[in-house]
Amino acid sequence: MIAVLIYPGFQLLDAAGPIAAFEIACRLAARPVAIKVIATTPGAVRSSSGVELIAQGLRAARGVNTLLVAGGEGVQMALSCPRVLAFVRAAASRGCRVASVCSGSYLLAQAGLLNERRATTHWGRTRDFRNRYPRVKLEPDSIFVRDGAIWSSAGISAGIDLALAIIAEDFGDAIAQQTARQLVVYHRRSGGQSQFSSLLELQSPAGRFGALLDWVRAHLHQRLTVEELAARVAMSPRHFARAFITEIGTTPAKAVERLRIEAARSMVQSSASSIERVAQATGFGDPERMRRAFIRAFGQPPQALRRAYRATAHH
Repeated sequence: MIAVLIYPGFQLLDAAGPIAAFEIACRLAARPVAIKVIATTPGAVRSSSGVELIAQGLRAARGVNTLLVAGGEGVQMALSCPRVLAFVRAAASRGCRVASVCSGSYLLAQAGLLNERRATTHWGRTRDFRNRYPRVKLEPDSIFVRDGAIWSSAGISAGIDLALAIIAEDFGDAIAQQTARQLVVYHRRSGGQSQFSSLLELQSPAGRFGALLDWVRAHLHQRLTVEELAARVAMSPRHFARAFITEIGTTPAKAVERLRIEAARSMVQSSASSIERVAQATGFGDPERMRRAFIRAFGQPPQALRRAYRATAHH
């Protein structure tokens, strides 16, 4: 049985996306598995969009082997509900696979399930999550993370990535691939792939490093060391690195790489420049170095990304 835990103010796609994936996989595998939506109070539960799902009570999830916790704006209220926390703890203690989508990771952390474990959450909540739960080994650049029987996924649509990974484990990779095709999504975005949604923060930076990031974006072709960046804001390298992480939520080196990859992706997709030229223009220098960065970020090399983009553009 698969149970999806929701609460008032949950994010609809956090629940509906994985439910759709599981439903398709069960049908393809000809293995009926009960999928239940549960909540502390049975009946209609209103999502943040106003759309409601009909939930059963927590008792309906007895015997569940996979518990999926949705995220959403309402998670802050849910954190103070003893019944929810006790239910999640009990499920984990009896060996149930417990997974979270987006900010649902807060519930897992509040229940103590993520202490000393690797986990991820929505990129926009990284700093807040780290401050609240310092014992969690947060991996903010991951689409999903598995640590034993505890799974967590990043922002909203990443719940589908997590569901596909669970489907691959339970039904096999072939069913996961067929499910992805049915959903018209990538079968596997690498679990270690950077959440390039975080580039949105870097594109319109505020605070004391906003002007610096604007300058970086205009000088990606240069060798941008921490020392040089620190000098531009009149700070020592050590102080700069610490302050940058606090302000931006990632290291200077990762921020530079993200900006380089996004610039390179744009050039690869929208220009006829050679891969070598793109690598030089965006500061990678070596095409192989850029290829490895693309695989980490997008799960495929630049040439494949270009082919896929052109094929889509011609339809």
